[in-house]
Order: sequence, then C-alpha cells, then structure tokens
Amino acid sequence: MARGFGRLRREDLLRTACDVIAAQGFGHTRTADIAQAAGVSQALLFYHFETKEKLFAQAFAYAAERDLEALTKVESAAGSPLERLRALLRLYSPAGRSKSWALWIDAWAESIRNAELEEMSRRIDLRWKQALRAIIDDGTGTGAFTCADPDGSTWRIVSLIDGLSTQATVHRRVLSQARLAEFVRTATAGELGLSPEALR
Repeated sequence: MARGFGRLRREDLLRTACDVIAAQGFGHTRTADIAQAAGVSQALLFYHFETKEKLFAQAFAYAAERDLEALTKVESAAGSPLERLRALLRLYSPAGRSKSWALWIDAWAESIRNAELEEMSRRIDLRWKQALRAIIDDGTGTGAFTCADPDGSTWRIVSLIDGLSTQATVHRRVLSQARLAEFVRTATAGELGLSPEALR
C-alpha cells in the first residue's frame, strides 16, 4: 500500500475518483484506475466505500457538492422571489455548471445499471426541484407569480432545462447558450405569468 490509512483522507479518494471518472466516464472507469491514480491499493478503496457502486455514487455526490452549496446560497438569499428565480436559472444552466452537466449526463446513463448511483442522482435532482418549487410557492404567495399548478410547472421547467442542456452539452454546435437561455426564459415566464424580459 503506497499510502497509509492515517495519511489518506476519504476526501482525497473522492477527489481522485471524480478526476478519473470525468476523464474516462463512469462506464469506462475501473476501481483499479482510481486506485492507481490515487497511489493506493484497491483494498483501501473497498475499505472506505465497500463496493464500486457506492464509490461511484459518493464520488458523484462529492462532485455535485459545490453546486449544492451555491444552490443553498440562492435559497437563503434575501432577494425577492423573482431575483432568486433568476439566480437559480443561471446556476442550473450549462453556462453556470458546464463541467457538472457532463457528469450529470454520464451519471443518468450509468444509473440505469447502478442502483446506488440512481438513488444519489435522484436525491440531488430532487433538491433542485424542491428549491425551484419553494421559489414558485413564495412568488405565488406574494403575488409576484401567477401559477395554477406549481408542481407541474416545477417539473416542466426543470425537464426543459435538462433536455436543452443535454443537447447543448453533447451537441455543442446545435444550440447556442444564448438560444438556450431564451427558450428557458420564455417557457418559465409562460409558466409563472411573467414577461420573458423579467427573467433577463
């Protein structure tokens, strides 16, 4: 073993796993690849994470942590519902977290075969939906938004961003960032009784 238990933190392993997965993809990454990059034995990886599936799921959660920290700041901001909505839409766009989008797309695909990763990605996805739903509820309650179906609007807005962002990330020349943002503003405005210009 190149490095001892005491000197190697779990966080170091997760950081290395994220780097390897980002370069190779979930489907092409072996625990041996991560162990080699970290300079440890596979036994140490399994000591910390038990299975490859758990390692992948926790590496994904670690990678998403910075986005979730930024989301928490949006949720706790003192601005109006409209200001917080603008901030959330900017944060959720590929321009705001382009590296995360590539990892998200890869994680969604791998989740079909990895129950641990599916649970983790679903939990993180739910956090974004809950944040948007809370802003919509707040805006509707104060009269800033008009929305007859907050739950449906939340799902439609998030699903639209997911689909467009997947296109923009995988097929980079098909849809510009400006066009994507325009589509999101128009759809969100329609869901919440706003002018698209209000979301610029």
